[in-house]
Amino acid sequence: MTHCEVKPLKATNHWDIFCCVVDNYGDIGVTWRLAKQLTNEYQFNITLWVDDLKSFCHILPQLDPSLNSQQHSGVHINLWADPLPVRYQAADVVIEAFACDLPGSVVEAMHAQHQAHKRDNSTPAAPVWLNLEYLSAESWVEGCHGLPSMQNNGLKKHFYFPGFTPQTGGLICEKDTLDKRTVWQSNRHNRRQLFSKLGLSNIDDNDTVISVFSYETASLLGLCQLWMQSTKRIHALIPQGRSLNSLTSLLPCAIAELSAGQQIVHGNLTLHILPMTDQQGYDQLLWSCDVNIVRGEDSFLRAQWAAKPFIWHIYPQDDDYHLEKLAAFLQSYCDNLSPQASKICRSLNMAFNTEQAGATAEEWQKLDFIQPEMSLHAQQWPINILNDADLASRLVQFVKNS
Repeated sequence: MTHCEVKPLKATNHWDIFCCVVDNYGDIGVTWRLAKQLTNEYQFNITLWVDDLKSFCHILPQLDPSLNSQQHSGVHINLWADPLPVRYQAADVVIEAFACDLPGSVVEAMHAQHQAHKRDNSTPAAPVWLNLEYLSAESWVEGCHGLPSMQNNGLKKHFYFPGFTPQTGGLICEKDTLDKRTVWQSNRHNRRQLFSKLGLSNIDDNDTVISVFSYETASLLGLCQLWMQSTKRIHALIPQGRSLNSLTSLLPCAIAELSAGQQIVHGNLTLHILPMTDQQGYDQLLWSCDVNIVRGEDSFLRAQWAAKPFIWHIYPQDDDYHLEKLAAFLQSYCDNLSPQASKICRSLNMAFNTEQAGATAEEWQKLDFIQPEMSLHAQQWPINILNDADLASRLVQFVKNS
């Protein structure tokens, strides 16, 4: 097996990000966005180590899963296998995404550098080691963000918590995202052109368009049954995947036999089967829909930057802990809404996440009453929570301070 030589890099400019792919798209979606942003906006030399290149291909179609090492969008992408297929040299910053546990060879290289620095201060210090945690709006995050943890080998690891307040690690959002979205949404032609590119047809400008990227839930079937009876045409845009597992009774064939661009009509509802797209294409899809149903972490944030009403299908956890995380976010998100709008928004998200199909449909029907307020709120929310300090900028500053 041949090894890839790693060239020397300037201090603090070489970052390694390790990602263990979970649920196909969530973790890799976050780390891929972060890697691109650090490369494009800060000109850092970023290596993204990923343990599942085949799943990665779904959001980066140009990726070749047969290659151990390659480069896309300026980011070095290496296969994370045991043992590592390319030679490892300790970077200036090492990020383990979502407590993925670094390979032993990586920790050994970091420790060796730490020992060498102790013997001779002229040699580089051990890398800044960060555990990038999952996003949460819970109040305890502020107290845990940035805390150090001494390891048995003498290395120090910091816990970095993304969040919605200035006392947390911030939120992933490229500097030009909101401007690009505003330009996109100002011209209706962009939406028509995107739908045509995706093979979507028979969608009029006045129709309601909803993107669906959820886990399995009876609530989705309940909404579809409601949408069938709508007085207005509704289009649900759904990629092949977990959402469709909830809609088998509405499908003409097995999910595997569906094809991108296929339309399934039930009353005033049309289900459109979407092709998988890259992250830029997914952002544009969210910008183009009237309501977005999203899941996990990456698409959850992108729905917020889209400035459209959305439902968050949070990843289910033991003992329903995910509902506490959902409630914490809704408390923050609904804080500036009127009592009526706040109640509807909270009830709709909770009903969807607890598979109360009837309650979900009932709350959905109330959206028309608060639509103007929710639209204005969705546009102002990203401005309020970003506060000119996204996750990447806070992360870079944290490393400098370390």
